Amino acid sequence: LLSNFTVIGRSLCVVHNQTCLGVRSVFTTFSAPVWNGKSHVWTAVLQKKDADDAYQEKTPIVLVHGFGGGLAMWCKNFDALAANRTTYAIDLLGFGRSGRPTFSVDPTMAELEWVRSLEQWRKEMKLDKMILLGHSLGGYLCSSYALEFPEAVRHVILVDPWGFPLKPPETERHFNYNVPLWVKSLAHFLSLFNPLWTLRAAGPWGPTLIRRVRPDLGRKFFSDPVKQQSLFDYVYHCNALPPSGEVAFSTISVPFGWAKRPMISRIEKIREDIPLTFIYGSRSWVDCGPGYTTKYQLRPYSYVRVEIIRGAGHHVYADQSEAFNDLINEICDDVDKGLDVEEVKVY
Repeated sequence: LLSNFTVIGRSLCVVHNQTCLGVRSVFTTFSAPVWNGKSHVWTAVLQKKDADDAYQEKTPIVLVHGFGGGLAMWCKNFDALAANRTTYAIDLLGFGRSGRPTFSVDPTMAELEWVRSLEQWRKEMKLDKMILLGHSLGGYLCSSYALEFPEAVRHVILVDPWGFPLKPPETERHFNYNVPLWVKSLAHFLSLFNPLWTLRAAGPWGPTLIRRVRPDLGRKFFSDPVKQQSLFDYVYHCNALPPSGEVAFSTISVPFGWAKRPMISRIEKIREDIPLTFIYGSRSWVDCGPGYTTKYQLRPYSYVRVEIIRGAGHHVYADQSEAFNDLINEICDDVDKGLDVEEVKVY
């Protein structure tokens, strides 16, 4: 008999393909070995049909999803981006169809293991330079990658990035003194579990649970109820396998979503000739302050661009996909023309 994890893995393959139905670009998927062949990163490569030499010479873009997601979450962006350049999308190690290794329990090492897996993947893909685009947790890891391996980065695009601000001391004090004892007890109990344990506990009712709790998630991507269900199925199956990525996320974060090693404290150490673009949704819960702090205080002599997409929440790329795609293509065109380099101020 097949193990539950084997069945879930095969189901994930099916719903991955269903979620990506309608993508018109030349679409190739495969596993790339990392961690000295002990694990793998699930990869999609998209190109337009009949791509010429000029197309092939453009700097490729690499899409890195956020917590609990997978590469099919970019289904509304694939064609628009691949029309202009080779587009790669990956499942982060520990999520989606990628390997589920055991990460270090040390926050610094766990983050570095993620970053090194991305570098091993880049070498496997034989990419010289890349435009790195990361959403949420993916943005945090793309920033960390730029710190460690700047020579491979042409431009970093951070979409509603998680893990930038410092945790305000008053938040902890307020929580300790003003919250009822039963709430603190419940929060402590929940902190003993991985963030998405309820999905796994729900078993076959997991997709229904997602639909009940987040009905808006399906509507962000599709108007067709059948396709919405494919999205719910996809998110469930991405997180029904062993929670390797969740454990690593818990290792690098503190309760209620703060990073143990906030990126705002390190971003000025990214090589100053690497251009950065921050993109936020106007309705997102993510604070856009770190983007402006980076631009005006931490990297005043480097290229830093901050954009707010009106009407978009945290899932900027899905909430306002057309505006998002247009903006990303504009940024990438500037990369092709060297405009993001010319604006660097040297004193």
